[in-house]
Amino acid sequence: MRNVAGAAVLDAVCVLVFVAIGRASHDEASSVTGFLNTAWPFLTGALIGWLATRAWHDPARLVPSGLGIWVAAVAGGMLLRVVSGQGVAVAFVIVATLFLGLVLLGWRAVATLVHRRTRTA
Repeated sequence: MRNVAGAAVLDAVCVLVFVAIGRASHDEASSVTGFLNTAWPFLTGALIGWLATRAWHDPARLVPSGLGIWVAAVAGGMLLRVVSGQGVAVAFVIVATLFLGLVLLGWRAVATLVHRRTRTA
């Protein structure tokens, strides 16, 4: 995927799905304010990852784009949660790391495979 806007939206959707699933699993899905309060640290972290890796040059690359965005989304998200007085339990960090890694790196891996297959066909 060379479409920068599409890649940025896809990353944001990945983060928002993580938040939606997490809030639903804790019966917290009904509050829009609560949803946004949970989402903003991770969205901000992902944005930091985009800026740090200059992902707009090749947003579908696993390294550095995907890896940097993933690490920044998790680390930045957790740091911003601490600063804003939100909880950061060890289990939450583990789940966030695994889920965000799966989706943020996963769509890039699929895009890379599709690109290679269409290029060789």
